[in-house]
Amino acid sequence: MNHNPGSEFQFIYILDNAVLAWGLAACGLAQFSKLLFELIFKQRWRPSVLIETGGMPSSHSALVTGTAAGVGLQLGFNDPVFALASTIAFIVMYDASGIRRSAGLTAARVNQISKDNSQQVSSENNLKESLGHTKIEVLVGSFLGPIVALPGIVFIGSPLHILQMLGLVAV
Repeated sequence: MNHNPGSEFQFIYILDNAVLAWGLAACGLAQFSKLLFELIFKQRWRPSVLIETGGMPSSHSALVTGTAAGVGLQLGFNDPVFALASTIAFIVMYDASGIRRSAGLTAARVNQISKDNSQQVSSENNLKESLGHTKIEVLVGSFLGPIVALPGIVFIGSPLHILQMLGLVAV
């Protein structure tokens, strides 16, 4: 780590990364919308979905597609960094609807076998079942990411830009 005060990293500049900020905003909106889906379609108020994996829509998909779209917008859709971001997005989405989904289904079967073979049922010993996503949950999340990130980057900008416009930060 360089301790030279002239080249010291200033944390505030991370707030100037609109791609990161809007990718995270897409992820947050997707995670928050799980609460609404739970309320509308299952008629129950369950705030714990805000910190759970799985469910509609996939917040991981929203994060990676929103970020990849933002990288493409800022650097160009022919840039190798956009190709890398897109490749990582496809891997994350494939994993969410494939491997993680299968692991969750396997956990459900193991929990059922354990329940069937035991007189003593304890939810603390159960494996977590909500791990992955259906393909539609991934698809909806993958559309939500760019829908949130691209207009945010174009029309609003980075958090640092917003703070500067409000006169809260002078850099």
